[in-house]
Amino acid sequence: MNPTSAAVAGAVTFLWLGMVLAISFLEAPLKFRAPGVTIPVGLGIGRIVFRALNLTEAVLAVVALVATAVGSPSAAIVTLLAVAAVVLAGQLLVVRPRLNRRSDAVLAGEDPALRRSRAHLYYVGLELVKVVALLALGCTVLATTTG
Repeated sequence: MNPTSAAVAGAVTFLWLGMVLAISFLEAPLKFRAPGVTIPVGLGIGRIVFRALNLTEAVLAVVALVATAVGSPSAAIVTLLAVAAVVLAGQLLVVRPRLNRRSDAVLAGEDPALRRSRAHLYYVGLELVKVVALLALGCTVLATTTG
């Protein structure tokens, strides 16, 4: 890749990775441990935070795609970026709507135990795949600038 494209793609990739790690693996589980945070309050906060995260992720994905496309990327870079982008699209188009239906029901007063769902596990699994893809992508982009 050319140096400018690699710098932009690398910076955006690591920013994206950091946001996913901070929100999905720190903020999300910890908020329910805070005193006074009930499941409905935590879900309400989570919906706002993840809506903002996912919007930001989409913007970062587009920037990474553009920077990569104009930079003559290797097949590895294209593949890793495609994996991260496809996982994000799957989360937004398939898993998030299911999670939103569940949180709608809980916020409407339904007992959360009655609305058990595997959608949350799918979302976390996809987050793990995305984290690995972003880490590998960032390292691969960095390697192209130094090698």
